[in-house]
Amino acid sequence: MPFGTSWHTLLDECDALDDEATLVTPLTETEFRITNVQEHRIVITETKTGDTEPLQRDQFATLADRISDAGGTFQLQRLPPDAEPYAAVLSLHPRYECDTRAGTLTETDEPTTSQLITGATPSSDDDRDRSEPDLDVYADMLLLIDTLERHDPATFDEWDTPVLINLYTLLSDVQRNAGDLRTEVREILLDRLHHDQPVHGQYGSVQRTTRRNRSLKDDGEVLRVLEDEGIPRERVMAVDREKVDEALDVTELSDSAVYEIDEREYVRKADVDEETKESRLQGLKDQLALSDEPEAEDLREEVDELEQRIEDLTEFSPGTEVGSRS
Repeated sequence: MPFGTSWHTLLDECDALDDEATLVTPLTETEFRITNVQEHRIVITETKTGDTEPLQRDQFATLADRISDAGGTFQLQRLPPDAEPYAAVLSLHPRYECDTRAGTLTETDEPTTSQLITGATPSSDDDRDRSEPDLDVYADMLLLIDTLERHDPATFDEWDTPVLINLYTLLSDVQRNAGDLRTEVREILLDRLHHDQPVHGQYGSVQRTTRRNRSLKDDGEVLRVLEDEGIPRERVMAVDREKVDEALDVTELSDSAVYEIDEREYVRKADVDEETKESRLQGLKDQLALSDEPEAEDLREEVDELEQRIEDLTEFSPGTEVGSRS
């Protein structure tokens, strides 16, 4: 792809940044902002010193050529002096990824997000209207936040037992629903990560990896292969737990005769009072109704939508299967 096309894409990405968006150089971690975008250069300003520097288009083209000449992955340590800002800005391009942990700048086949932006996000995200997500975890998180704001988390041992039960129930619900959401997001990310290098976002990084699971082949085949290598079958034969349980059922032996037993006590959520949760949301709505803050009206609308969501979730319909909450 001609660099002219990549250059105009990079200019568009720079234009989309919020004025307060901060970038960080990959080696010295010098913070700077993009203060001007022109046809043949990008002007940056260091946040600490206020020094201004123009980054020239032809230098970006040279860096792109070096990445291509290196097979698509360029070692950051090979950057010329004072060239770090070029790598940081180039990472704004969706086809270039700067990995500070691996020390590389890579040209990718799939779009990536910038690795080095901190602070404010692009203005397109800031201007987007907020709305209630249609997610089970959202309502439970709102109630959890309310509970933590009304009680001091630093003094759990002083909380009343009913309050602790409420907190434990909400934490359990949030954990389960967040786990389901995490699984869904993970499946989408798997389609977007095509190498083992970490890909960074504003709050963290992820990396595609492979977990190797093993399962034994047929017993006869396993024993035959090992015996061919001089391993006697007695060496690999083990007690089958399922067969031991079957044997215990027809004897008077106790479990402790053949099992090492370790008993541990724990707390298990037994039930969820959806009606009370809905009532608490109504209480939050009533508090908002008394507020004169400019954001209160938006919050009131969100709580109305949450109440409707909980009503839909808890309404019983004959002939439908109701899943248990763990």
